[in-house]
Amino acid sequence: MSRIGKLPVAIPKGVKVDIAGRHLSVEGPKGKLAREIDALVGVELSDGVAVVTRKNDSKRARAFHGLYRKLLYNMVTGVSTGFSKTLLINGVGFRAEVKGASLLLNLGYSNPIEYLFDKDIQIAVDQNKVIVSGADREKVGQVSAEIRSIRPPEPYKGKGVKYEDERIRRKVGKSGVK
Repeated sequence: MSRIGKLPVAIPKGVKVDIAGRHLSVEGPKGKLAREIDALVGVELSDGVAVVTRKNDSKRARAFHGLYRKLLYNMVTGVSTGFSKTLLINGVGFRAEVKGASLLLNLGYSNPIEYLFDKDIQIAVDQNKVIVSGADREKVGQVSAEIRSIRPPEPYKGKGVKYEDERIRRKVGKSGVK
């Protein structure tokens, strides 16, 4: 048995999980998420706990067992508490601001960059911090990675956009000739 796959997923109050064939949907206070599950795994609900089972012991079924358990756990966590990532902007004159459904970034290029985001993602700006939050963990991570890729941090001065918990390996600049 998969060590991750056999763990039950606790369903908190206010979260509703529905299984219709291979369609799995989770609804809670932060939103609604849906996903198609593979035919090799199944989900069983019983008194506030969901358990992911597999149909056979093939290598593919064993791989999907832990994957779909973690995806279900992320869906339940996302609709109940949500996910967020914090990005730090470092550089002289670098700044960000939210205008409607777009993020305006001034990152040292000749023109400001406008990043459009979906309605199910919330972006907040607090001075040099950009906080990306939402119910879907995949979308929060993807949006954060796309914002970071506009101006990744460089190793000499550390200018650019980085994750809050990311460590940048700094390099020594040019040394003078003797």
